[in-house]
Amino acid sequence: MKALTYIEHNRFSLLEKPKPEILDPRDAIVRVTLGSICTSDLHIKHGSVPRAVPGITVGHEMVGIVETVGSAVETVRPGDRVTVNVETFCGECYFCRNGWVNNCTDPHGGWALGCRIDGGQAEYVRVPYADRGLDKIPDGVSDEQALFVGDILATGFWAARISEITPEDTVLIIGAGPTGICTLLCVLLKTPKRVILCEKDPARRAFVREHYPDVLLCRPEECETFVREHSDHGGADVVLEVAGAKNTFELAWRCARPNAVVTVVALYDEPQTLPLPEMYGKNLIFKTGGVDGCDCAEILRLIEQGKLDTTPLITHRFPLGEIEEAYRIFENRLDGVIKVAVTAE
Repeated sequence: MKALTYIEHNRFSLLEKPKPEILDPRDAIVRVTLGSICTSDLHIKHGSVPRAVPGITVGHEMVGIVETVGSAVETVRPGDRVTVNVETFCGECYFCRNGWVNNCTDPHGGWALGCRIDGGQAEYVRVPYADRGLDKIPDGVSDEQALFVGDILATGFWAARISEITPEDTVLIIGAGPTGICTLLCVLLKTPKRVILCEKDPARRAFVREHYPDVLLCRPEECETFVREHSDHGGADVVLEVAGAKNTFELAWRCARPNAVVTVVALYDEPQTLPLPEMYGKNLIFKTGGVDGCDCAEILRLIEQGKLDTTPLITHRFPLGEIEEAYRIFENRLDGVIKVAVTAE
């Protein structure tokens, strides 16, 4: 089968590999019908994910059809259309029982697919702990509607959930990339008083203006002043940092009011500084988000009910055989790209 493979720093290559097989009774083999490219894949390519193992098949955003299941799998059967969770988790350890599945203590727990074990930018993928890593897609939900459930939409959903948003809040989201938009959609479900989105790219600001006209927009250089002028307490009540750029972590805490929640969703290529003397007295609560992908079934229900729709994010479509060209466009932000859908051959 064709599989995009992490060869070495700054090099992925589309190779022929054997089709995966069941290795554990809790495994399932899924035929990938639709996948995508995530910014996290670029972090692997650029060497920002030390856990990533050279030689693995990359990719962790995908949906597909179950082909075979191990003898211990109970919740899915061959022929089921499923989303694939970015997180691998046992469901039994202390962290899983508390809903912190990203911290699963299994050796392959957390972000494994497409990082430490073979992922889904391929024709087939083996999914460990299939009862927890796969969710059936409702009949009325298309593959494109479900594509981001297992990763960036789960990331946004988790970030919104842990950020303690109330209807009286002014919420600032920094970054209108794919994960930023998914975070925005999930924040809007909380019905805060106002939402401000900070984004430097004019095309992405235009996208938000077109699709989410009630959201206030600003640029990074005006963000602090804009937030003060459009909030009730001298700063945002909740800040979600989804950009991961050089100065956006600092921007996040500077825009927060005293005693605010600052949720860090982004990954960074460089260490960030926490200048405690400057922060003294602000009493900020920092939460480092990432994704705890334990809400996928609920997210699918919301999609089925018409309350979440990420299909406008898909701006480009490529077959698997042209995935290297898809990467070129996505990585270089060409042609107005937001997200790429990678179809089966």
